[in-house]
Amino acid sequence: MKSPGGAEEMMAESAAPTGPDFSGGVKLGDVPAEGILAGHVAGEPVILSSHDGELFAVGGACSHYGAPLAKGLVVGDTVRCPWHHACFNLRSGTAIKAPAFASLPRWKVERDGDIVFVRTKTEDASPQAQPTRHAPERIVILGGGAAGFAAAEMLNRLGYAGALTMVSADPDAPYDRPNISKDYLAGNAPEEWIPLQRQDWYREGGIDLKLGAPATAIDIPQRQVLLEDGAAIPFDALLIATGAEPVRPPAPGFDHSNVHVLRSLADSRAIIAAAEGVTRAVVVGASFIGLEVAASLRARGIDVHVVASDPVPMGKVLGPEIGSFVRALHERQGVTFHVGRAAGFDGRALRLDDRGSIDADLVVLGTGVRPRTALAETAGIATDNGIVVDTFLETSVPGIYAAGDVANHPGRDGERARIEHWVVAQRQGQAAARNMLGERAPFIDVPFFWSRHYDSAILYVGHARSWDELVVDGSVADGDCTVRFHEGGVLKASASIGRALDNLRDELLLEQGRTSARLAPAPLDCVHGH
Repeated sequence: MKSPGGAEEMMAESAAPTGPDFSGGVKLGDVPAEGILAGHVAGEPVILSSHDGELFAVGGACSHYGAPLAKGLVVGDTVRCPWHHACFNLRSGTAIKAPAFASLPRWKVERDGDIVFVRTKTEDASPQAQPTRHAPERIVILGGGAAGFAAAEMLNRLGYAGALTMVSADPDAPYDRPNISKDYLAGNAPEEWIPLQRQDWYREGGIDLKLGAPATAIDIPQRQVLLEDGAAIPFDALLIATGAEPVRPPAPGFDHSNVHVLRSLADSRAIIAAAEGVTRAVVVGASFIGLEVAASLRARGIDVHVVASDPVPMGKVLGPEIGSFVRALHERQGVTFHVGRAAGFDGRALRLDDRGSIDADLVVLGTGVRPRTALAETAGIATDNGIVVDTFLETSVPGIYAAGDVANHPGRDGERARIEHWVVAQRQGQAAARNMLGERAPFIDVPFFWSRHYDSAILYVGHARSWDELVVDGSVADGDCTVRFHEGGVLKASASIGRALDNLRDELLLEQGRTSARLAPAPLDCVHGH
């Protein structure tokens, strides 16, 4: 599947039901074993699936961005989204893994001989949340980003009945951060799409949401978080999800008013406002965020230049083939690349280290981030390129957890990593929530991220710190490929363009530890993709 490039394309692909009208019946033999049959009922997309002789029918649009689940992957009694790897239980419709949180609608399946009918929706079959025993009386979540929101949502879903407080320095309630560098920044997504939940959801769920409330200290002996306004919030369990902050280049002039970073919704609003009437913008850094900003500003008709030290953008992560493809893609859209370092900015022109310069009305920095560890360090919590956590996401202080961009955690291979991916942060938040309630489940999810540039989406699963062989399946130049990263004959990661099903299958291989093959086999046992 060619992943859609923008909000309008996404809506068009996900909106139209396909296949037979299930209310009129379909042959039982048409439903693939351990697979998916796409159809519709009363104009709504529905997928019909079979597992161990049982039939299930759920909504066919992912509750995250509306992706067609018929193009996803069935694994046992679950289905995985082709766009962003959300996972749903086919029996209940429950969203098992982020980035989706809302359940899918369930439909009643009826059989008359060899004919299967789907006509009516059924009640939510998700297990009723039960108050948790021996749970902490007071939980504080420090941070309102991906990990913080996902933890709060999971605690709410699990029936946590204690005092739950979310403290965020951000003045905006938790929002869809990936969108602020993509469709929202490009002008293709209205702001009402951005919040992750409506405001009254927090009140209804018993979540005390404190916005624009920077924390100043974590008082471990007194088990409380101190806020800038002097308030003290007691906790029995604490989740630190403070994320990361943008790094500005050490060169002079990057504090001018027309220099921007992008980490928050407020940052994105500021760039949108500054882009009005602008002729030329310079993006410093060819990072994922930097190039997504470049694409979004081009969508606004602005002349965009990118300054980066590496001639192949993102080559250290995606390899030279995909990196070159991304550069060519941007160049076809009119982006100009400059290889070098930004040596300074006087408010009108950006100076390069080769003594050249680029006139700029607007500068956006995509020069990396650093974890926000100051609160943890001051409190005496162990840090090392982030907050050090164990496999349960617990820090060196019992009862205090960390998740998201700030957390340095042991990976599936035993090596530590701090991974700055939205979906990873969300899933760590979900795992931390469960562990704060006593589940003691290790976090072993395979990392995943996506990055979209114009009409091409890059899906990446795994974590390759290094590799000694790249195996290319398909054509990178045509935007129809999967590139697999091997080290010592072992699959470490996989990047796909236009082949979402490949990426889902490789994710499963990495989960199962079946990583010694050079290429992922086609259909796996108990797995089906449409």
